Amino acid sequence: MASSLLSSPKPCCSSANHTSSPLRPRACAPALSPFRVAAPRFSHGLAAAVAAAKPSVSCRRHRAFARPVRASMAPRRPEYVPNRIDDPNYVRIFDTTLRDGEQSPGATMTSAEKLVVARQLARLGVDIIEAGFPASSPDDLDAVRSIAIEVGNTPVGDDGHVPVICGLSRCNKRDIDAAWEAVRHARRPRIHTFIATSEIHMQHKLRKTPEQVVAIAREMVAYARSLGCPDVEFSPEDAGRSNREFLYHILEEVIKAGATTLNIPDTVGYTLPYEFGKLIADIKANTPGIENAIISTHCQNDLGLATANTLAGAHAGARQLEVTINGIGERAGNASLEEVVMAIKCRRELLGGLYTGINTQHITMSSKMVQEHSGLHVQPHKAIVGANAFAHESGIHQDGMLKYKGTYEIISPDDIGLTRANEFGIVLGKLSGRHAVRSKLVELGYEITDKEFEDFFKRYKEVAEKKKRVTDEDIEALLSDEIFQPKVFWSLADVQATCGTLGLSTATVKLIAPDGAEKIACAVGTGPVDAAYKAVDEIIQHVASTINMSHKNRRFCT
Repeated sequence: MASSLLSSPKPCCSSANHTSSPLRPRACAPALSPFRVAAPRFSHGLAAAVAAAKPSVSCRRHRAFARPVRASMAPRRPEYVPNRIDDPNYVRIFDTTLRDGEQSPGATMTSAEKLVVARQLARLGVDIIEAGFPASSPDDLDAVRSIAIEVGNTPVGDDGHVPVICGLSRCNKRDIDAAWEAVRHARRPRIHTFIATSEIHMQHKLRKTPEQVVAIAREMVAYARSLGCPDVEFSPEDAGRSNREFLYHILEEVIKAGATTLNIPDTVGYTLPYEFGKLIADIKANTPGIENAIISTHCQNDLGLATANTLAGAHAGARQLEVTINGIGERAGNASLEEVVMAIKCRRELLGGLYTGINTQHITMSSKMVQEHSGLHVQPHKAIVGANAFAHESGIHQDGMLKYKGTYEIISPDDIGLTRANEFGIVLGKLSGRHAVRSKLVELGYEITDKEFEDFFKRYKEVAEKKKRVTDEDIEALLSDEIFQPKVFWSLADVQATCGTLGLSTATVKLIAPDGAEKIACAVGTGPVDAAYKAVDEIIQHVASTINMSHKNRRFCT
């Protein structure tokens, strides 16, 4: 499997041109010192001196002399049947953000927050929402029940899709009863029950023999079906480290007992993509009755391979993929929904024509919502949804993007519901070249001569060396100072600030005037920064405004 996945000569799907697109990149500001304050009559210089969605996806293929084209629309979502998918290329997306994702330390959500996220997951188009672990607490049971009643009965999207609502349970009657009580109100309820199957888990955690584990699994799956639940998922916990022959046997028995989905978890994120893909292929080839159930994957990210393992599993025959928004979850997290879905969209041809029912234009909103309610924010370089995922600062990359966006972007930000500050995703910084900076001037409406630009660019480089990112306001201030206005400005000589829980915040500021004279003022404010700016205002007799601010040396902050 792995060799075919890596060596297939088929190219990925192509794409439409990007259009302007959502998050304005967050700019970082310089520290308070050093700064410049322009003379009061130059407002631009003053301001900056103080601061000194479509369901189908576009993927970009580099094809010489060819214009990118929109990938063909994926077929419609097949009608839901618990143990069968009529289209062999359709992959169900099982989202467990509200269950496994909530197991991230510090990520607990209230019942109201879980309901809000569940509504968004339905709009996103996930096939199954694992809403929680009902037996874990009365509050979680109530939360899952609320989601089942509302989200589990409300059609969304053009196709009137209603997601399956799933509750997790251990292999015991108490857990299964709680799960059924929570999900039975949904139009499409599912119980997901599990028991460990690896030798290390059976011996040290369960303290049961393999024969006892098989008997429990078989009995509890049958019990779940006897309650009237038509859709039962079974997971052999730690399948990645379980004996293969034992796996085949226990899976055969739970299929006989009525399991409709067989989820294969890499519980500790131990397997490699080739290894996990082979595991799925072997289960598909060696488990009697497997044609009567859907094979699923659940990959943890302990070695950073959750997305790769999930794709390997799909390529090998799994038709349900368990994922979370932003990849949140126990320990290092889970396979990321946005990464898995966009990889399938972008590399559909190489993956044998696989597709999902996800409306990718809801990815950015879903990511932001989960960050807000979980309190877990993604790193800037996170694939697909990170702040830098569609930002370009290198001069070489910016030059390529300005000439043709497909040179450095394989996905259009539009297709994940992302809009950005400028059409090309260019972020100005110290690595930006002349082409990018001049394009920014044109974008802002400024036409200057080559000589003026060279003078401006030298000053731009000086400012960029002191800042992580250069904002539009900085550009306009530099133009005002270097080209359109005389070089009259104040500079900072010294600043001293004091603050405390009981005392007032004060600051003493010394500025050098345009004529070289030293001016000193002291002021009181709501904090040391506010006090410093009030002192500046007193000296220059003009109110200075802060464009943005960042904290340096954060390791010293508490």
